[in-house]
Amino acid sequence: MNYWQNEHIRLRGVESEDAPTFWAWNQDSEMARHLEFVWPPTSLASVQAWAEKQSQQRMEEDRFHWVIENPEGVAVGGINTHHCEPRNGTFMYGVNIARQHWGRGYATAAIQLVLGYYFHELRYQKVTVSVHGDNPRSVALHEKLGFVREGTFRRMLFTGGVYVDVHWYGLLREEWETRRNGYQTDVMVES
Repeated sequence: MNYWQNEHIRLRGVESEDAPTFWAWNQDSEMARHLEFVWPPTSLASVQAWAEKQSQQRMEEDRFHWVIENPEGVAVGGINTHHCEPRNGTFMYGVNIARQHWGRGYATAAIQLVLGYYFHELRYQKVTVSVHGDNPRSVALHEKLGFVREGTFRRMLFTGGVYVDVHWYGLLREEWETRRNGYQTDVMVES
């Protein structure tokens, strides 16, 4: 059995051949708006260079970027860890699913695999995630996963001509352990 897959998805590293997929995702300005900001147009060559560099990356300081594949082997999104603090046992992640694959449980499945690895293999004790206040799908996803809203930074982000709140959610390892067995089939909300 492969640790990095379940019946819904498989996580794998970025390959240089993924560049056209990432380039196409970059064309979806609304998806970008919910991740960071609307990026200016980039060339396929620049995305190819980024993908090539990513394909050579190893996990460094417990940070990594995975591609999320569905059971048919189609790249449907990505998940990456960042702000990993082993001394404190805390980390963060970002997840994105291409619009045409929303609502199929891919984000839930990917988050579960990453949480299992960080909690059970790397000894982290807490995960934190920021969610844009104008992204109700991501709010619902994280609340269904058992994340607790720990605070809101009001008008922290400017996008689409308006200021948006940013909500901060946290999940402790013990909270995840208590709830995780029910996720396999009942949580199908996507961000």
